[in-house]
Amino acid sequence: MAGTKDRNETPAERADRNWDDLLQELRVVQTGVQLQAGFLMTLPFQQRFATITATQRTAYLVAFGLAILATALLIAPVAVHRTLFRKHRKDILVTVGARLARSGLAALALSFTAAIFLIFDLTMGRPAAIIAVIGAVVIFGSLWVVLPVALKRQLPQAPSQTQ
Repeated sequence: MAGTKDRNETPAERADRNWDDLLQELRVVQTGVQLQAGFLMTLPFQQRFATITATQRTAYLVAFGLAILATALLIAPVAVHRTLFRKHRKDILVTVGARLARSGLAALALSFTAAIFLIFDLTMGRPAAIIAVIGAVVIFGSLWVVLPVALKRQLPQAPSQTQ
């Protein structure tokens, strides 16, 4: 894979490419956020929901709140883009958008983890729920944090330019 200096692009071209990359990533994660939020929105209307425990209700509210937060964070780069449109500050847009996307992914992972707790607690009991949550934390942490950081560390040091 070519490095930044091999691309022979201007800072504006790099910002455009990075923005396009970010939009593609947001499109991919959008389906997960929509499914999670939609699933959680239907639960209170299920007959069995009225019988859940206080702990399960808290897990539901945490999962739902985090799904809504993830939705807001992952859509926010579009709102920022609307504000900065034609201001020639795509560098700021890319930086802020990337931070919002990382925060949105974290909220989404936590939302899924809370939903996993709720589902396992309802169907298998508390010990299974705790084991499932530990598994989810390991999976999300490994794939969404450890793997990318490990891959980044393997890359040769680049000049202080944005990729």
